[in-house]
Amino acid sequence: MTGPPPPDTDDHAEALALLRLIAAGGSTAARCALIERFGGAREAVAAGPAGWRDAGWTDEHVSALSAAIATPAALAWLQAPGCSLIGWHQSDYPPLLRRSPNPPLALFVAGDPALLWRPSIAVVGSRGPTPGGRDNARDFARAFAASGLVVASGMAAGIDTAAHQATLDVGGRTVAILGTGPDVPYPRANTGLHARIAETGAIVSEYLPGTRPVPFHFPARNRILAGLSVATVVIEAAERSGALITARLAAEAGRDVFAVPGSIHNPLARGCHRLIRDGATLVVSAQDAIDALAPQISALAQDLRRELGAPIQPPQAPGADAGDGQTIHDPDYQKLWNALGHDPTAMDQLVQRTGLTAAAVSSMLLLMELDGRVFSQHGRYFRSR
Repeated sequence: MTGPPPPDTDDHAEALALLRLIAAGGSTAARCALIERFGGAREAVAAGPAGWRDAGWTDEHVSALSAAIATPAALAWLQAPGCSLIGWHQSDYPPLLRRSPNPPLALFVAGDPALLWRPSIAVVGSRGPTPGGRDNARDFARAFAASGLVVASGMAAGIDTAAHQATLDVGGRTVAILGTGPDVPYPRANTGLHARIAETGAIVSEYLPGTRPVPFHFPARNRILAGLSVATVVIEAAERSGALITARLAAEAGRDVFAVPGSIHNPLARGCHRLIRDGATLVVSAQDAIDALAPQISALAQDLRRELGAPIQPPQAPGADAGDGQTIHDPDYQKLWNALGHDPTAMDQLVQRTGLTAAAVSSMLLLMELDGRVFSQHGRYFRSR
């Protein structure tokens, strides 16, 4: 569900039920199965202990859900502007992540949830990189952003931070996957970066707002980073590092893994060399990865259009300069096109102008971006010139 659901609505009730299921903990697969069995989080929670046991839940899990509550921190966060909760069973859940192994029950998103549907590439590496490794992270991130890819990473110190910052500095879009709650910047030195990403990109977490750093959360969050991305690029990594975990999870999800080689005397190159030895693709520039991913990204765009129920070749938007004279006949697309101008416009303004939901506007903007009719810059959208 995109944006804070108003009280006393079905969406609000669904959000409360989903928060209870998240707070209950336990097997993600079991909670997803419960939602699927009863047709939604609200219905699953309403089924009560008898229904949960009938679904195969143990007494321990039944007790946990019975005692679970939507925490005040989570409720307050969800009511804040730009904050969304997207359940595994809902249409806004990113399809690439849904098809990955062990997708999370739900995602807390601060920022633009539509970015989770766009092709993204994970850039990961050492928390203590060499100066050359940091420069490589910046160069790769800038090039990926310039090509239209979303740059994803984990907002850790080092390579992650360099990739996020470089993307933002050139007006690109970046997504940060946290091992804390969505409102808890980590490391604390990245508090400013956290705010910048939430403003023009997206902060993503599977953990309840207010969740403090816990060591085992960080390897777990890497599966989300790997699952959301079409590929993972490892810039620098020691032989035992979180970046290698992300690379392994990406490979297990059927995604490409790229590794940047380095000096044989650099201990932070050994992880990359090991990945290359084990089958990762060696890349020496961002363009190497972009060229290799072009067929996949084209196929993903086709898949996204099918997911959104749109034609593979949507008709020309009114007033666009493609020169074929066709127009969009869908009245909602017409409203959105009329609401857009040649000056960048924020998402909330477009929602206000059109009267459409944020989810609908996000989906339509994504299709228009894929077709080159709309561009985005710093979280604002405008017609292509």
